[in-house]
Amino acid sequence: MEEEWASADPAHLQVSYNQLEGRFKQLQDEREAVQKKTFTKWVNSHLSRVSCRITDLYMDLRDGRMLIKLLEVLSGERLPKPTKGRMRIHCLENVDKALQFLKEQRVHLENMGSHDIVDGNHRLTLGLIWTIILRFQIQDISVETEDNKEKRSAKDALLLWCQMKTAGYPNVNIHNFTTSWRDGMAFNALIHKHRPDLIDFDKLKKSNAHYNLQNAFNLAEQHLGLTKLLDPEGTEHFNQYN
Repeated sequence: MEEEWASADPAHLQVSYNQLEGRFKQLQDEREAVQKKTFTKWVNSHLSRVSCRITDLYMDLRDGRMLIKLLEVLSGERLPKPTKGRMRIHCLENVDKALQFLKEQRVHLENMGSHDIVDGNHRLTLGLIWTIILRFQIQDISVETEDNKEKRSAKDALLLWCQMKTAGYPNVNIHNFTTSWRDGMAFNALIHKHRPDLIDFDKLKKSNAHYNLQNAFNLAEQHLGLTKLLDPEGTEHFNQYN
């Protein structure tokens, strides 16, 4: 193998490397697009309570106004009024008010600054929304078993809850928040556990992922009042943020 690489045409190797690099970039872009779409739907599902919405996650949070509204809706608290004006300094002040509120809630923001959101940094904007989701929708989840009452992280507690609810369901083995959900069986199992009248689980086929996902998402929206944040196609790019 080493001899083959050593004798390979350098130009050919460069082309192969460029193709591989291009493919990685494409997959990364596709995954980010799914995250952006999902988080935009999530933000709008809450902003709708105050008759507001965003269209572009990266652009519409930059002035801090929608970010403040979102946190007020989620927390039920009043944040400092947004600074009037559209200049960069005004945007920085507004985003800083939102970030300061999160810090007061003991939310760890790592090295994130208001300028990152005002500048529309894709990675950090996605990270901020995920952090907000963890704090206001997942952190309060607690799971206790008879032999284990230790405190768990929000993510671990949610994973354990899903495992407990789907225990015994055929073709359902939840061990993460990525690959375990791509065939749609886990979503349907969770719904069936709480509303067995909605799904004939025994008729579902693990190989029919698209149908399973569409079925679960539609039922959750129509009968459980859960906003459809994902499309079946989007599960191919699941990662920790989804």
